[in-house]
Amino acid sequence: MIKTQIAIPSLVRVKAGALDRLGIYLRRNEHRRAMVLVSQGMVPVYVDRVRKALESEGIACDDWVEVADNSFEKAAELFQGVKKETKAVIGLGGGKALDVAKYVAFLARVPYYATPTSLSNDGFCSPQSSLTIQGRRRSLAAALPFAVVVDLEVCKDAPKALWLSGVGDLASKITAIFDWKLAFHAVGEPVDDFAALLSDATVYQFMGQPTFDIAGARLLSTSLMFNGIAMEICGSSRPASGSEHLISHALDSISKRPRLHGLQVGVATYLMSLLQNNETARLDRLFDETGFWDAIRADRFCRDEWAQAIRLAPSIKDDFYTVLSQDGAVERAISLLNDDGRLRECFAS
Repeated sequence: MIKTQIAIPSLVRVKAGALDRLGIYLRRNEHRRAMVLVSQGMVPVYVDRVRKALESEGIACDDWVEVADNSFEKAAELFQGVKKETKAVIGLGGGKALDVAKYVAFLARVPYYATPTSLSNDGFCSPQSSLTIQGRRRSLAAALPFAVVVDLEVCKDAPKALWLSGVGDLASKITAIFDWKLAFHAVGEPVDDFAALLSDATVYQFMGQPTFDIAGARLLSTSLMFNGIAMEICGSSRPASGSEHLISHALDSISKRPRLHGLQVGVATYLMSLLQNNETARLDRLFDETGFWDAIRADRFCRDEWAQAIRLAPSIKDDFYTVLSQDGAVERAISLLNDDGRLRECFAS
């Protein structure tokens, strides 16, 4: 029998006040020198809390760097600045800073502390970094964080749009798993049953209590974290990313004003669920209960851009079979933009 070994975070703290204990976590693990990468425009009080938490435990910080650019070139530049004495890299904030910090830590072969201040997607605990290379977004191999530190109070108070982005990204696992199993039947792509089960279960766990409070933050954060671990288990993005993500990636490349990743993915998930005949009613109910649909209606998409993105989506990844790979699926998806009542409300007239 072949035994499979996977990496998982060694330290997970999902609790109120976790930000103020960050220095304790580093000290306990003998990580006494760190590089800190912070999202540009981070709430000053959060930065001050982290500084105080590190200083109180004698953690020396070689650099505090604001990250506004998640380019590969920026990550490589920061990697060159990692000192030999640096024992850890801390990512504080949102997607760009966390992706860059994760990749810098991966290149430097030092532990990475993921410290998200919002729950907008599953990237804070995944084995990949989403970076741009010459202006094009790419997912580059990295490593899961050594530590995941989620302050529930901080994440609870994040802007509602970031919450809803996380809901949209989490919901996409329903269509992603369907696409993965579709690829197995169509082209023989292997499916890791445990990774699929883990990712699938996280969505239904959150659906049971989709609230924007401490309990909801705990469910959303752990659900997104387990999605990242599911990717590590099978060695691919399949448990978390399918046709809905291809549409979002296409939108990122062609849209005049790309929106938050999870908002794009959420609408694309609903659209793909119609093609798949897969849990559409439950997704509709989730988006209705959380206010996701309200947020989309308040800032509608461009229908022509979506039609263009749907056409482009199947070519985004080579040999990535999804429902959009089926004959006539692209045209059916485009027609649904007009034919489905919920989707009609998502686009400006």
